[in-house]
Amino acid sequence: MSENIYRTDGTIDSFENRRPERDYEIEFTAPEFTSMCPMTGLPDFGTLTITYSPAERCIELRSFKYYLQTFRDRGIFYEDVVNQVLDDIVAAISPKWAMVEGAFNTRGGISARVTASYPDGEE
Repeated sequence: MSENIYRTDGTIDSFENRRPERDYEIEFTAPEFTSMCPMTGLPDFGTLTITYSPAERCIELRSFKYYLQTFRDRGIFYEDVVNQVLDDIVAAISPKWAMVEGAFNTRGGISARVTASYPDGEE
């Protein structure tokens, strides 16, 4: 029986990019993202879209799913969610470039879309 090598601790795991010389994009969409409003304690729902161009490493999806689940009970503003996810991706894989967009569901008659990119200012 093989050992389960996947962690569920919120760490973003990676694997070797077999085509580091090629510029290409990878896009993930997480349509069931959930965090908690730090002001009200109520759940916030939205869709996160992550787009990046890998350098030496690529994000392993199963670990990324578990990473996103760590936000479920965390009181955090939309802006902080998007920037934290981007910072953690950059720390985990040092991509050529990356962009994280959060499209958060309407609450109180207002919806929000937050976008952050790396290097700063790129879109």
